[in-house]
Amino acid sequence: MRFIHTADWHLGRIFHGVHLTDDQAYVLDQLVDLVRETGAEALLVSGDIYDRAVPPPEAINLLDDVISRLVLGLEIPVILIAGNHDSPSRLGFGSRLLAVQRLHVISLLSPHPEPIILEDRHGPVQVYAFPYAEPAVAREQLQTEDLHDHQAAMHYCCNLTRGSQSPGIRKVLLAHAFVSGGEESESERPLSVGGAGSVEAGCFDGFHYVALGHLHRPQAIGPGHIHYAGSLLKYSFSEAEHIKSVTLVDMDADGVQKVERLPLTPRGDVRCIAGTLQEILGTEPDPERSRDFLKVTLLDREPVLDAMGKLRMVYPNVLQIERPHLFEAGEIKGSAGDHRHLSDIDLFRAFFHQVTGQELTAEQTEAYASIVEQLRQQEREAGL
Repeated sequence: MRFIHTADWHLGRIFHGVHLTDDQAYVLDQLVDLVRETGAEALLVSGDIYDRAVPPPEAINLLDDVISRLVLGLEIPVILIAGNHDSPSRLGFGSRLLAVQRLHVISLLSPHPEPIILEDRHGPVQVYAFPYAEPAVAREQLQTEDLHDHQAAMHYCCNLTRGSQSPGIRKVLLAHAFVSGGEESESERPLSVGGAGSVEAGCFDGFHYVALGHLHRPQAIGPGHIHYAGSLLKYSFSEAEHIKSVTLVDMDADGVQKVERLPLTPRGDVRCIAGTLQEILGTEPDPERSRDFLKVTLLDREPVLDAMGKLRMVYPNVLQIERPHLFEAGEIKGSAGDHRHLSDIDLFRAFFHQVTGQELTAEQTEAYASIVEQLRQQEREAGL
C-alpha cells in the first residue's frame, strides 16, 4: 500500500493581509502531480482543511477542484478529517453520499468507530479517523463523562479501535492533536488555554502508521511510526527555515516499510532578512525570488523615514519590519518585549500582576481558561 499523508492546508488563509488562495492552488497542483507520479493509492488529509469555520467562496472552490481531480480524475480514495480550524457540521455535509465516490469526510467522533478499508495485494488496511474535538465536545459525541482533557479523549478513542482489532491486519490512524514532544511554530492556534492540551505518544500503540495534523513542521514523534505531515505553506515567519512537504508512505505486509518527505515548491517563499536599510537596499535582489514574503529586521539605530515604502520599492512583498534597537532601553525589553511569543494565559498573568500586584491563583487561571475556551468555540462557529 502506498499513500500520501498531508495536513493543515488552511485554505482561505490570510498572511499579514495577503490572501494566499493562489499560492495554495500552486502547491496543490504539485500535490495532484505527486499523487499521479508516485502511483499513490490513497490520500490522507489530517485536518485544518480550511483556515476558519466559515471559509471564503474561493477556498471552497479550490477544495472542490482539487478533490474532484483526485477522486474523479485519478480515481483514488481521499480520507480527510476536521481540524480545530474547521466547522465539523459544515465540512461534514453530505459525507455519506460522498463516501460512495471514495471521498471519506470524518468530522465527528463516533462511540462506535468503523474503519475505512483500503485493499492492496497484501490484503486489507484498516484506516481509523479521529477528527479534532475539544474534551467537552468529545464527552458529548462519545457519550461518556470521564474525558476531562485531550489525553483522556484520545486514549478513549484509540481504545475503541482495539476492540475490533484483527490479528495481522494493518492499522492506520488519522488524528488532529498536539502530541508531546512535537515542535510548535507561531501559526498554530493553541488547543487549550492554561490546561492540558497535549497527548502522549503511547496512546497510539498498536497502529502501524499515525497520520497527524496540527503542528506545521513536518516531523516524526516517538518511535518513528507517528508523523506530522506539516502545513501546506509557511504560515508564519517562524517557519522560514521549514521545508514544506507531503509524506509518502509505503506499507508492506508487516506494516510501514518506508516514509519519505516529498518537498513542495511555493510560488513565493517566506524569508527573514536583517541589516541596516542601506545594506539591504544596496544588495542586488534575486529576480527569481521577487515574490518572496519578507520580514525585515532593521539594525539602524537612528530614525528611518518611511522604511516600508523604501523597502517595497525593491522588495514588493515586505510584510513586516522589526526594529530591535527601539526596545533596548525600555521596560518592554525582555519577557514583556517578547509579548508576541507569549501565550494568552501568560499575557493575562502579566497584566493581572501589573494591575493588582498579586499573582494569579490556580482557581483564577482555571476560570480564565474556561471563559477563553468558550469564546473560541463561539468564534469558530461564527466564522470569526
